[in-house]
Parts: sequence; structure tokens; C-alpha cells
Amino acid sequence: MTAPAASGRIRFRRAAAEDLPAIVAMLADDALGATREDPRLPLDRRYLDGFAAIEADPNQCLVVAADGEEIVGTLQLSFVPGLSRLGMWRGQIESVRIHPSRRGAGLGRAMFEWAIGECRRRGCGLVQLTTDKARPDARRFYESLGFVASHEGMKLSL
Repeated sequence: MTAPAASGRIRFRRAAAEDLPAIVAMLADDALGATREDPRLPLDRRYLDGFAAIEADPNQCLVVAADGEEIVGTLQLSFVPGLSRLGMWRGQIESVRIHPSRRGAGLGRAMFEWAIGECRRRGCGLVQLTTDKARPDARRFYESLGFVASHEGMKLSL
């Protein structure tokens, strides 16, 4: 899974267990993530269990953007079957993060182009995502990629 990016050295690949500390650190690296993630080592066992569940599901793909050995971005791509829209499959993009030192250089756009291409390859008719209302910059970025805020998302914490 390689694709050109802003630097030309970026490779997109499935995450491996040894990538988890870098992934969790990126998830924790903003005001919202700092309140719900724990990047301390050793990682909380729940991260390892979550990774194992993702790896075991053929419709899940945890991806990293790697510049050599350095993990500089991540996202989770889910392929969701459905009955509506004539049984259309959807691609769901979540947990998108770019390392702070790489923001603003086109890596996020390259990651999305790659992810959307994977959704097409898997036969998805729609790509969707959610973004927290507390992240207006992310929303503007997604809109610049062509995403439309067509629905109101809701969540119930358990």
C-alpha cells in the first residue's frame, strides 16, 4: 500500500502492533484526545485488545502513514455492508491523525485520497466520516475534500 505524498517518501500500510505507541500518542495529541486517551507505556491492555479485534475483522483496516520508520499519520478504515441504497457498501473513515510536525504539508489530503481509492477498490458507493463539533478546522478540511455535512450525527456514551 504505497502512494505518493507531499514528501514522496510516505508509504501507507496496515498498522502493526509495534506501531501502537505512536498511534495512541497521535490520538492523544489534541485537547479532546488528551481527555480520553492514555499514551503512557506500557500501553493499556484495552488498546492491544482493540487492535486484535481490528486485525481479526476483514472489514477493518487500521492504517499508518510511514516516512521510513517514523509513523507520521494514521486512520481507521471500515467497510460497512448495508441493505439501504440497494445493498450498498460504505467506507467509514475514523480516527484520522497527522503528527504535529507534518501538518499543513499535504499528508492528510494524500491519506484521504488513498483511503477513498481503497473504498472504490472494495466497491463502496459512499465514503462517510464523523468529526467532532469542537474541531472546526477538521470540518473545513473535510469539506475541502468534497465531504458534505448532510446528516446530524448523534452518540450515546455507555
